[in-house]
Amino acid sequence: MSCSHLRGFSRSSRASVVAAALGLFSLVSAMPALAASSDWAVNEGGRMRLILLPQEADGTRHGALVIEPKPGWITYWKEPGDVGIPPAVTPQPGASYTVELIGFPVPKVLSNDEMTDVGYDQPVTLPLRLKNAPDDTGVTLSAFVGVCQNICIPFQADLSVPPDADGIANAVETALVRSAQAQVPPGPSPDFHVIDHQLGAGHRELVVRLKMPAGADSPKAFVSGPSGHVFVDSVASRGANGETVLTLPIGKLPKKYKIAGKHWGILVISGDRAMETTLAFD
Repeated sequence: MSCSHLRGFSRSSRASVVAAALGLFSLVSAMPALAASSDWAVNEGGRMRLILLPQEADGTRHGALVIEPKPGWITYWKEPGDVGIPPAVTPQPGASYTVELIGFPVPKVLSNDEMTDVGYDQPVTLPLRLKNAPDDTGVTLSAFVGVCQNICIPFQADLSVPPDADGIANAVETALVRSAQAQVPPGPSPDFHVIDHQLGAGHRELVVRLKMPAGADSPKAFVSGPSGHVFVDSVASRGANGETVLTLPIGKLPKKYKIAGKHWGILVISGDRAMETTLAFD
């Protein structure tokens, strides 16, 4: 889900922030690690590093995991599809700090023969939110992602950011983190939200009724169901009261899977807007 202060997702409203951050990113990619960044970890399919901003008064520390697949390689969304590996970022055992949030920008459907993956075929930056990670001690997080070309390779690295006793934010790193936060889809809003949802036809399809912004493009959706299941094929139609109805085929759920009490995620994209929320099943 999105950071609480992000309430819109519009390329036009954020173009200046993103353009500036991309310019800074091209510069910093050629530089050594900055004061609040880890060194790059490298494997056959790409590289990644950790950025951390100074701790805030409430103990929150924002940061980002930068993942750069090599050209022709991909990396994955939080529900990666048929065979991918979802990113995970965790503190070392016994650490006093925690990772409270990992954010994900809008992914792509990446089809390869009969396999469907959901992820990114370009560099991607995942915003992080840590709790109680002080500036004056080093922070080490274990990052585990997948990178894939003809084969999929697990990519694990312990990424360490050195102490920063001054607690002064670096402008380049701040721009990169803020840009990553701006790319995370927000939650529901009065003009863009789920009205209701239900599994029908013997649990073989999901029907979602949506309130859409005026003049919105026909939407598409990513629904993350049981672990290892992501549903991306949808058909949009108009409901009786003018709402938009999305119908997604589900296919087979895990054997003996009980839907009662479960929560699935849904990301809806329409033009340059996106919205992400949770579907709860009674």
